[in-house]
Amino acid sequence: MGAYRWLVTSFITPTTDEKIEYTDEEIRTDAATGSARLKWVVIVDRSLPAGSAVNAAICVAASTSPDIPGLLGPGGRDASGTWHRGLPWAGCSVLGAEPAELAALRQRALAQGFHVTAMPAAAQATRVYDDYLAALARTDADDLQLLALSVVGPRNRVAKLVKRLELLP
Repeated sequence: MGAYRWLVTSFITPTTDEKIEYTDEEIRTDAATGSARLKWVVIVDRSLPAGSAVNAAICVAASTSPDIPGLLGPGGRDASGTWHRGLPWAGCSVLGAEPAELAALRQRALAQGFHVTAMPAAAQATRVYDDYLAALARTDADDLQLLALSVVGPRNRVAKLVKRLELLP
């Protein structure tokens, strides 16, 4: 667990005092997603095969949601009484980018103090998590081949960061 926390926090280097979280007062499940103060995007290497792209997106999203208080909405029951866990109430766009763009987007997002989770290629190239951590430890941050990013930050600034990217087909 200790190595895992290091991995997650090593990608988060806030440069502002702005907290990347929702307060209880901001959680508006009765409003359109575009009214939320924060914007969440997942950016995936568009050259990946579908299965690898979906895996990368799911992994960075799973790593992001516990770190952002208020990101997930409340759960609810369907008409037959079955419980369904909460989903991101403010939405999440999944965008595609060229492989070379991912590193630049990561750097720009970190420089703006956004919450950033990255998935290096080594995560899909290994089948043992400790082997992934060892590969990560041998690779400089600037040399990581990134497969996906998860970025959460102030809506207008995240929108500006990703304005030329398109939804992943």
